[in-house]
Amino acid sequence: MQFTSTQKRTAAWCLIAALVMLALWLLGPVLTPFVVGAVLAYVLTPVVNWLDGLGRGRMPRVLAVLIVETLFILILLSILLLVVPIFAKELPLLREQLPLLADRVNNALGPWLAQFGITVSLDVASIKAFVVKYLSANFEDAFGSVLSSLKLGGSVALAIVGNAVLIPVALFFLLKDWDRFVALLLELVPPKLRAAFDRFMDEADTVLGQYLRGQLLVMGVLAVYFSVALALFGFDLAVPVGVFTGLAFFIPYLGFGLGLLLAFMAGVLQFGGLYGVLVVAGVYGAGQLVESFYLTPRLVGERIGLHPLAVIFALLAFGQLFGFLGVLIALPASAVLLVAIRRMRASYMLSKLYQG
Repeated sequence: MQFTSTQKRTAAWCLIAALVMLALWLLGPVLTPFVVGAVLAYVLTPVVNWLDGLGRGRMPRVLAVLIVETLFILILLSILLLVVPIFAKELPLLREQLPLLADRVNNALGPWLAQFGITVSLDVASIKAFVVKYLSANFEDAFGSVLSSLKLGGSVALAIVGNAVLIPVALFFLLKDWDRFVALLLELVPPKLRAAFDRFMDEADTVLGQYLRGQLLVMGVLAVYFSVALALFGFDLAVPVGVFTGLAFFIPYLGFGLGLLLAFMAGVLQFGGLYGVLVVAGVYGAGQLVESFYLTPRLVGERIGLHPLAVIFALLAFGQLFGFLGVLIALPASAVLLVAIRRMRASYMLSKLYQG
């Protein structure tokens, strides 16, 4: 059986894609800092190039890289510092309010459920013991708990510290030598395939740029929504909690969970009752529905040409296969795969036309 050149190229690209997927699956934890660094370098390289061009050759590229990376790290730290005051201010209050809230829930729901033959009784004493144990203001005990957890899960702690060090280092070298790395990769492409490869990469670059712009739009809209919605219901920490939640949506699910936790804390501590819990549940539930079924499919999915169901499937499938790394690369990788599938389909239809 004879294979056409188109079929051979398709088989070669499929083999390369399979090898890449296998490498991600086997080496996911090891590759995480480098993949994150590469994604960040892809995003920040245009800024470095712009700053480098602004200096018109008088500014060393290393200096431009240091400026951009330092500003990026400062922005990340600023976002993280939005959360620190919330915990510092509210954890001691949370220790006092949670038992009272459990007592109120018990007194309110117990008699009402008893009318239907349902007996529910919260063990307030156990809740108080749990709160005192895990939310104690005694920093010596807290420090001891941290040390014991680090001993038990040393590999996890080491991985976190290692990634925190490796990602900035990898980002620095990738930004500094981005053009050289790209040139080395291009040398691996056979001359016969160079023109087709360049066209493919140009189209993939366009799709990825649209993805990033769409994701930034989603984050901005959600940051405004959560801040305004919480402020309308009288939350004192509406702006920091809302901005953090919106920006954290860059990491699907995890960002929403952290924002929801902070909002619940703020609501319970400020209002001391079910009002704060119900408001947070309503605001965040509506926000999650709007984000999942409208914002992400419309602003991100449509920009990269993916159906809303394909967006949801990509997040779940990549997360299942590659864990946290898969969630990070799900939509960008799907965008590149979409370009590949489009080209394979076009080549197939063209070959059918010639055969007919």
